[in-house]
Amino acid sequence: MEIVKTHTFDEAVKEGVVLVDFYADWCGPCKMISPILKEVAESNKENVKVVKVDVDADGELAQRFDVMSIPTLILFKDGKPVGRRTGFMPKPEVEKFINS
Repeated sequence: MEIVKTHTFDEAVKEGVVLVDFYADWCGPCKMISPILKEVAESNKENVKVVKVDVDADGELAQRFDVMSIPTLILFKDGKPVGRRTGFMPKPEVEKFINS
């Protein structure tokens, strides 16, 4: 999964369906959901792109999207946020979220 920065974010989410994982290295639930997101990215690579934003390194993006808790997943369609979930989710819930 690609880690996007403030200067590459808009380009990363501008086309198609993109799931953005706002995370931090020190966050336990973030570490738990990371392998699930890798699986989801691999099994849905034709339909959805999954990228990550490190809230410690790119606090500006976290602020821009009002991310107060992590992990926060924001689903974008053609550059616009269309859904948001906060906290750990099992794989079936993540897949349901991206297909909503």
